[in-house]
Amino acid sequence: MENIAVLGCGYWGKNLVRNFAELGSLHTICDVQEERLGHFRSQYREIGTTRDFAEVLNCEEIRGVAIATPAETHFRLAREALMAGKDVFVEKPLSLRVTEGRELVDLAIQKDRILMVGHVLEYHPAVIKLKEMVDEGGLGKINYIYSARLNLGKFRTEENILWSFAPHDISVILLLLNEMPTQVSAHGGTYLSQEVADVTMTTLTFASGVKSHIFVSWLHPYKEQKLVIVGDKKMAVFDDVSPTDKLLLFSHRIDWIERVPVPRKEDAETIPISQVEPLRAECQHFADCIQSRQQAKTDGRNGLRVLEILECCQRSLERSGAIISLGKGGFFAHSTVSIDEGCEIGEGTNIWHHSHILEGARIGKNCSIGQNVFVGKNVQIGNNVKIQNNVSVFEGVTLEDYVFCGPSMVFTNVFNPRSHISRKHEFRPTLVKEGATIGANATIICGHTIGQHAFVGAGSVLTRDIPPYALVYGNPAKIKGWICECGVEIKFDGGRASCQTCGKTYRKDRKGINPA
Repeated sequence: MENIAVLGCGYWGKNLVRNFAELGSLHTICDVQEERLGHFRSQYREIGTTRDFAEVLNCEEIRGVAIATPAETHFRLAREALMAGKDVFVEKPLSLRVTEGRELVDLAIQKDRILMVGHVLEYHPAVIKLKEMVDEGGLGKINYIYSARLNLGKFRTEENILWSFAPHDISVILLLLNEMPTQVSAHGGTYLSQEVADVTMTTLTFASGVKSHIFVSWLHPYKEQKLVIVGDKKMAVFDDVSPTDKLLLFSHRIDWIERVPVPRKEDAETIPISQVEPLRAECQHFADCIQSRQQAKTDGRNGLRVLEILECCQRSLERSGAIISLGKGGFFAHSTVSIDEGCEIGEGTNIWHHSHILEGARIGKNCSIGQNVFVGKNVQIGNNVKIQNNVSVFEGVTLEDYVFCGPSMVFTNVFNPRSHISRKHEFRPTLVKEGATIGANATIICGHTIGQHAFVGAGSVLTRDIPPYALVYGNPAKIKGWICECGVEIKFDGGRASCQTCGKTYRKDRKGINPA
């Protein structure tokens, strides 16, 4: 049935056109370049062509859209297709942002549409056979996986080599291990363009003990596409460039003689595989999913997992190979950080050197936790909170969104501590409300509330509740004025004030300060 349109028929899209046409599923070819369309008109005379994507979306006969445009356009085009009620096949990566990828997955569920990602290696007969061998225990316990995807060109500017090449290898490694990594790190080099990495080496660390290295480059003198899986029984090599013997099995073993490991090498065994073209199998699978409404093998969730790893690898790359821990959605923790079991840490949060997060602590998204910070048991920290160096946030303290804690400021949780008397049952809660700032070296006596957007001056000692927008300082801290959300002091005249910096206005009455 003619029900699929291919959007983008250039470097890779032309292969989708060929396969869908040979499967009898191609309805329309869509591309912005008239010259390309002219070429395909002469080759596929019965297939429609258009430069207008809206024509594809408005055509009721078209049930599926295959997107092979530049990666930076994937999210927008896939979203438009899903909104139009089309099933969508999008080449890797699903998007260039996790948030966008998650939106596509949710939208596909909402619209009851197929969302499939072009992780073509998962349809390769050699990879399918490898998966069988791993699952059946033929290689024993997997210890290590190495992949190399190297070539000279094709150079890109909208994405670096990590995003261009590594998705293939990441998807296969996740397929074989059936687990997400706990940590990633990536090192790279930029040689052709100052901001686009041409070569990267990525390390994935898994809870099962497996380590994986992914080496990708488009500055290599020859083409190499190789995957090595090392088990404690056997080793396998998948060489996709080799014209024959693509999958080899090695029965090498290591004997321990006088407590010294001695390798025993054996000849390679060729594992027979079918000669089905992986892309043909992938295209057939998409066509079958459209007809049967079955979930795609490489569905949106599959693409989102790869995207989450890529985004963490990119953050590591930008931090010169820093280790990124994958929590819910991915956060960064320096290698010296200690994080206890049972913590929740949001996406985009950074935790720096020698900090310690105790059991039950909950830290929101996009927070910055400085060096030598202690976060106590069951502490609640909102989104976009900044805690500078040398701060201890003890149990009983709650920080709402956008709170700022200056360097070496002090929280307490016991009012009258004694070394020889345990008063853990007497903790007094402290609440710091949204947008409040606590200056460097300030001390907050427990049991009090700091109102939203209030400002505690550096070196102050807070001994009572303070209202919203209050500017306080001194020992003990007293209200000295009022402050805008932007951090600039405001002056009231007749019960109203206007910020000279940002223009926000406020009113003052018996109930306190509120935006006008």
